[in-house]
Amino acid sequence: MDLLETLLTKKHRLLLAVLVSLLAGFGLLTLLVSTLPVSFIDLHFSHEIQEQRAAALDSLMRLVSWPGNAPYSVAMVLLVAGAFYMLRYRKEALFTLFTLLSGLVSWSLKILINRPRPTQDLVLIIEKARYQSFPSGHTLFYTVFFGFLILAMGNLRSLPSAVRISVSLFSALMIFLVGISRVYLGAHWLTDVLGGFMLGLVCLFALGHFYFRSKL
Repeated sequence: MDLLETLLTKKHRLLLAVLVSLLAGFGLLTLLVSTLPVSFIDLHFSHEIQEQRAAALDSLMRLVSWPGNAPYSVAMVLLVAGAFYMLRYRKEALFTLFTLLSGLVSWSLKILINRPRPTQDLVLIIEKARYQSFPSGHTLFYTVFFGFLILAMGNLRSLPSAVRISVSLFSALMIFLVGISRVYLGAHWLTDVLGGFMLGLVCLFALGHFYFRSKL
């Protein structure tokens, strides 16, 4: 029992350290983009990514980003929540709906930080985006939404293994690709994507905490 308690304590300390590191990293990125809206690293990374441009890649990157555009993002969340509800996974349905709050978080920070989007004189704009640039709302939303699906699939042992593995792998792929797609399309800088990912992990940490503790 003492060993188990020790392991749990170490796990909680590690999670807390990761959470504090993510918040600190996001704070440093926010300071960087507020004082230096366009950095050499951002420009270099965007140029390197866009050098690989091809018509098929344009279509793929647009496809990856498409579910993150409103109102499609809302529709996707409602469909997944509805599927969970129909399968009698009511807690998962409710927490899937909670992932929409990530949009409010990103919108509020965009207004507060007010970083301009990449412009045509600096990068190639393949897909024009609205609102401010930091943090990347797509990246934040995908990290929270698809990240929660990974948590849910790990928890729902009653689902077939093939379903759980397929959904988890697809979700992980979407989280990985969305950041690349936003930079490729000229909608965001690398630091926008990193900020969205860090903040998304923090939000996912909070969502997962309440999900696993909930008795619903």
